[in-house]
Amino acid sequence: MAKWFQSGRRRDMCVLLAGAEDGEMTGQRLKTRLERRYDTRIEPKSFYGALDAMEDAGFVQHRTEGIADKYSLTEGGERRLREQFAWMAEHLDDGADEPRDEQ
Repeated sequence: MAKWFQSGRRRDMCVLLAGAEDGEMTGQRLKTRLERRYDTRIEPKSFYGALDAMEDAGFVQHRTEGIADKYSLTEGGERRLREQFAWMAEHLDDGADEPRDEQ
């Protein structure tokens, strides 16, 4: 798993992008939704730094529309997110009270 995806914030950013109504979201809207989820303010430098790092890694892309940058997942980002979801689902609520041991 790529190091960028070890961050819960980055995973959550990808989840929000994946669930965007039209497949993309402005940076400000994404930041606001994440702040609401965490019930805390996120420093813009930290937030946009994470987006830039994910874009550099090829998991997020952006385009400019007017004065706003709109972000979306790339195919690679979508694939990684689905892999993460499958891994999490494998370890959660499959009728057992405890996660399965990895072997």
